[in-house]
Amino acid sequence: MTKLSVNINKIATLRNSRGGNNPDLIKTALDIERFGADGITVHPRPDERHIRYQDVFDLKKIIKTELNIEGNCTEDKFVQLVLANKPAQVTLVPDALGQLTSNHGWNTMANKDYLVKMITIFKNAGIRTSIFVDPVIEMVEGAAAIGTDRIELYTEEYAREYVTGNKDAVMIYTAAAVRANELGLGINAGHDLDLHNLKYFAENIPGLMEVSIGHALICDSLYYGLENTVQLYQRQLK
Repeated sequence: MTKLSVNINKIATLRNSRGGNNPDLIKTALDIERFGADGITVHPRPDERHIRYQDVFDLKKIIKTELNIEGNCTEDKFVQLVLANKPAQVTLVPDALGQLTSNHGWNTMANKDYLVKMITIFKNAGIRTSIFVDPVIEMVEGAAAIGTDRIELYTEEYAREYVTGNKDAVMIYTAAAVRANELGLGINAGHDLDLHNLKYFAENIPGLMEVSIGHALICDSLYYGLENTVQLYQRQLK
């Protein structure tokens, strides 16, 4: 069964836009859990333009499902944040400083030595590791070689093609997933997955363990309500 982890960055963006505590990020996270999500994802960035570092400490105290912290491990502050909170999972993303949103996976071969070092640090702390990768067989094989527990398939290309009617765009993801299964890697996925493309994607990715969805889910909740939206996404996976 594929788990749904809800990224709450956009809730933090809305809160920060007025400088107060409305919407209440912590209450929203608890409600999302209560509405049926299997986990909460946050992606703090150095400028704290959405998730603040203190938010992570506050969330860790109250989250009853899995907490997934995404981010760029080249930032020492991020590494220390993860080690201090020990989430269920850390997802390593090769973001540049000031990047608007994640837009590519790791080159797992060119960055092998560095990733081995960082993954070892987190795994020694008892934290499950996942790394963002493009649906390229060589990158999946490189991920297995560095010892990560899971990969997160970067799904923007699939989502962009799906909306044009090109369902065959999922095939490279299927191939990557098959190879990951052969290598014993867990499979997560995320980026631009939504109510229109999620079901087809999940049906075609063998061994898909988790999807992380934020922007589309929060946008949909403006129309359908947060509780209903979380459950609508769960139905696509079940």
